[in-house]
This record gives sequence, structure tokens and C-alpha cells, in this order.
Amino acid sequence: MSRDNYSYKKYQKELARKKKAEAKEQRRLEKKAMKDAPESGQAPDGQAVLE
Repeated sequence: MSRDNYSYKKYQKELARKKKAEAKEQRRLEKKAMKDAPESGQAPDGQAVLE
């Protein structure tokens, strides 16, 4: 019977964990950017735009 390659399984598990954490961080940054960006049609600081 063949032996399991535990180091390879561990390596794959670490890669999956890092990929998942990276995706989570990216989602968090995108959410923060959406929250911080002013809505379209409004001037910064809530001031009215005079034309």
C-alpha cells in the first residue's frame, strides 16, 4: 500500500487558507472603499453644488 504525502496535503491546505484570507481581505477593502466614497450627485462634505 502506498503512503500518504502529508507534507503535500499540508501545503495545499495552507495555499487554500491563504487564498481564502486574501479574498476576504479584498472584499473587506472593497466594502470600505464603497462606504468611504461619496454617492454620485453629491459634493464632498454634503455641500450643495452651485452652477
